[in-house]
Parts: sequence; structure tokens; C-alpha cells
Amino acid sequence: MQPAPLRTTPLNATHRRMGAKMVDFGGWDMPVQYSGIVDEHLTVRRSVGVFDVSHMGEIEVRGPEALKLVDYVATNAACKLKIGQAHYSALLYEHGGFVDDILVHKVADDHFFLCVNASNQDKDYEHIAGHNKFNCTVENAGSRYAQIAIQGPRALETLQKLTPVELAPIRYYWFTDGEVCGAKARIARTGYTGEDGFEIYVNPHHSPRIWDEILAAGAEFGIKPAGLGARNTLRLEAKMALYGHEITASITPWEADLAWIVKLDKGDFIGREALVKQKEQGITRKLVGFEMCGRGIGRDGYEIYVDGSAAGWVTSGGPAPYLNKNIGLCYLPVSQAEPGRAIQVMIRNQPVEAVTVPTPFYKRAK
Repeated sequence: MQPAPLRTTPLNATHRRMGAKMVDFGGWDMPVQYSGIVDEHLTVRRSVGVFDVSHMGEIEVRGPEALKLVDYVATNAACKLKIGQAHYSALLYEHGGFVDDILVHKVADDHFFLCVNASNQDKDYEHIAGHNKFNCTVENAGSRYAQIAIQGPRALETLQKLTPVELAPIRYYWFTDGEVCGAKARIARTGYTGEDGFEIYVNPHHSPRIWDEILAAGAEFGIKPAGLGARNTLRLEAKMALYGHEITASITPWEADLAWIVKLDKGDFIGREALVKQKEQGITRKLVGFEMCGRGIGRDGYEIYVDGSAAGWVTSGGPAPYLNKNIGLCYLPVSQAEPGRAIQVMIRNQPVEAVTVPTPFYKRAK
């Protein structure tokens, strides 16, 4: 049986023309790096980088009871969003584990725009549509959008050259609809890097031209295209969760240190009962950050030992290029998850010393 062909974004030919190293990422043919992961990472931290994130999914909920559906399927309180505001949220199963983590944008009182993970978009759509007992419609709209992320301290100056929209007044996790490079665009001050920046949603047809114009606009700041490798190291430094790693169907928001995206007081939602019960009983494991003390890198899936006994596992780990350390995230028993705890990461069957530390590892200066 032939494997399914890889899905491609509208910028695939552009990446290949630019010499990107391409990889299979959850069934998508995506650039993992251009000039190199460390170079791209440092460029985003110090200046500005641009990412193709068109593999991400978009789901639109419209109708008189759109809010009711969004508040029923997601953990955060969409009822508190103002028009033009976005927030981070989660879709849960009844048992409290993650279907996915999502961004919810309130376009209008009767229109919500959800950005979901690439590999989960069909599953997420079916989950939301399957629970639609309200007077609204759910559309799996990913094919109508390309998404480009402009990230870093010079992101605003770069993008401002290409849009009549005044970007400075857009606050973090707010968005507006306008134009970029003469094409209609949704411009959101969001990102997955720990830096200031914008994510723009445009018609796929216009995306290759807009990509090139962004690179031209940022040339004076040393802009570089960045791939999934740098996107991963940047989000890890900023302690942003990755589905399939920090969050899975068997992990709850309480365990993942994401209590802040759960609003139990907003009314009923999928998974609420399980979360209430777990909160009453108390969690037994918790996500915590660590730094390597010995030589070696704690990779995803490696076992964690405490005092000679197996205690947890690494969810994400690798070099932190900006911090010049080897860092990671892991699950440990709650009693052992406080900062300053000596732990051992099993690397090729050898225990290597590490220590738990506060997170995020990196926080940009305001």
C-alpha cells in the first residue's frame, strides 16, 4: 500500500527555490531549516524572522449561538473576549485530556475564528462539529488561508512597511482585519516564539508574493526565513506547549501547568466534570523545567530518575541557542517538581545530572 502523498503549503515551491531543507512533519512537506537552526533562532531573538505556518488549521464558527458552542467545547472563557481579541484555550475529551490546544479569535458576536494544530485540524473539526447542538455552523476553513508569522523585536517595523493598518496600537493577543501588500489579511499580534510579532492570515494565492515582500521589507534588519527547527527551539525556551509532547489525550491542563486557560466558573464545558474531580483529589504529576548539568541533551521520551528510581519522562528537550544551555521539560511527581531538585536524565542507559528550574527559561524584556 502506497503511503499518502505529503500535503504541501502554498509556499512549498518558494521554500524549495530558497534551498530549505524539507522534512515530513505530520504528513506535511515542511522546511525544517534554511541557514541553520541556531542562526535562525538567534535572528528571531535579536531581529526578525519569518515562518510559513500555513500547515496550521483554521476552523470558523458562525451563527447566533456561536459563542455557546465555543464556550462548550473549549476551556477558556470566550464569553469574556471582546471583538478583536484572542486567547489561548484547549479542546478536551470528557475525561479531561487534550484533544488539542487552540487560539480563539472573536471576529464578531456571531463569528469565532479558531487556529488549531496542523496534524489535528480534521480531528478538531469533527470534535467541534460533533458537539454542535447549537444554532450555528462549523467550517473546516484551512484551505482558504495561508498563515505567515513575522517574529522578533523588528517584526513591527518590518510588517508596518507593507500595511496601512497602524500596528503599534494592536495589543498582544489582539487582532484586526485589514490589508498586507494590497491583499486582504487578518493581522494578529500573536506567535509561538516568546518574541513580539504578528501572525497574518491571507488568501493562499497571494502568499508567495507576500512572503517575498516581507523578506524585502525586513532586509535592512537582517530578516531571515526560519523553519520548524527554530520554531521548536524558540517555543521551548519560552515554555510553550507542543501537542503530542507536553499535552496529549492522557494529560490534563492541571498537570500541564495550564490552569490559567481553564475557567470553571463560566458554566458547563466538555471535560469540566473530570477537571473538577481531579482538582478536588489533587494531581499526582506536574510539568517542570530542567537544565542539564552534565554533558548531554535530554531528548523527548528519555526517562527521568530521582534518587535512583524512575520518576518521570522528558516531553521536550534540546539546546537553547540564546541561553547557551541544554534545557528540557518533563513530568515528575508533584512532590519532586519544585525548582532546585537534583534529577538524572537517562541518556543511552547512563544517568546524567540535571536540575529542575523555574520556567519560562526565556522571557523577553518588556
